[in-house]
Amino acid sequence: MKSLIDELIEDTKKDKKILKSFKIKDSLSTDIFESKDGEFVMHKEIKDRLIEITETFMDFVDVEMFIHDIILTGSLANYNWSEYSDVDLHILVDFDEFNGSKSSDNSGIQSIIKNFFDTKRSLWNKSHEITIKGFDCEIYVQDVNEKHLSSGVYSVLNGEWVVKPEKTTQHIDGRKILDKGADYAKMIDNVELKSKNGEDVDIDIKVIKDKLKKFRQAGLDKGGEFSYENLTFKLLRRNGYIGKLLDVQTKTTDKKLSIEQ
Repeated sequence: MKSLIDELIEDTKKDKKILKSFKIKDSLSTDIFESKDGEFVMHKEIKDRLIEITETFMDFVDVEMFIHDIILTGSLANYNWSEYSDVDLHILVDFDEFNGSKSSDNSGIQSIIKNFFDTKRSLWNKSHEITIKGFDCEIYVQDVNEKHLSSGVYSVLNGEWVVKPEKTTQHIDGRKILDKGADYAKMIDNVELKSKNGEDVDIDIKVIKDKLKKFRQAGLDKGGEFSYENLTFKLLRRNGYIGKLLDVQTKTTDKKLSIEQ
C-alpha cells in the first residue's frame, strides 16, 4: 500500500509532466494538419471524418438546422497541442432559427436552447468514445452569434483558417501555476473528505465552482489562453481534480435523492 508521501510524490511528478505539456511546439500536430505551400491545412481523411461525426451527431439531436460551419478550435488548432489535447469540434448553428424569432429580448429562450444542446452533446460525449489519431473528440454546439475567444480556429467545412494561430514565445510561470493548482486541489480534497464523512457540501462545491469560473474567465479576459489562470484550470482538468469535484457533486446529489433500505 502506498504511503501518503509516495502519493504526493507521484502527484507532483504528474503535475510537472502536465506543466511541460503547455510548452509551445515547433509545428501544429501533423496527425491533424499537413503543410501545403507554406500553409497548414487539415488532412482530407480528418476533414471527412469530422464532417461524418457532425452529421451523425445532428441525427442524434434529431432537429433539422442549417449548419453554418464546423470548426476545430482549442489547442489542437494551435501550437500548444499535446497528448492531453481534445478534438474540440464546434458545430455552428443559428439559435434564432431554432427559436423562430429574431427578437432582441429572447435571452430566456436562448438559454433554454443552449441547455437543450448542452444536454444532447453531454449525452453524446458520455455515450461515445470517438478518437481521432488518439485524441478524444468532444462536440459542442455553438450559436453563430456567440463570442468565441481562441487564437486558433479552423473551418472544417471551408478548409481554411478563421483565426490563424501564430507561434509565439510564451513565458509560463510554472511555480505559480503549480502553487495555485495545489491550493484548489486542497480545497477539492477537503470537500471530498467532508462528503465522505456525511457532511453537506453543496455550498462548498458551489463556492469552488464559482471561484474557478471567475478565476479562469479573468485570466482569459486579461491574458488569453496562455494566462496563468487558464493554465491552472487546465492543470486541474488534466490531473483529474475538476472531474473529482464534479464526481463529488454527483454522488452528493444522488445520496440526497435516495432512500436507503
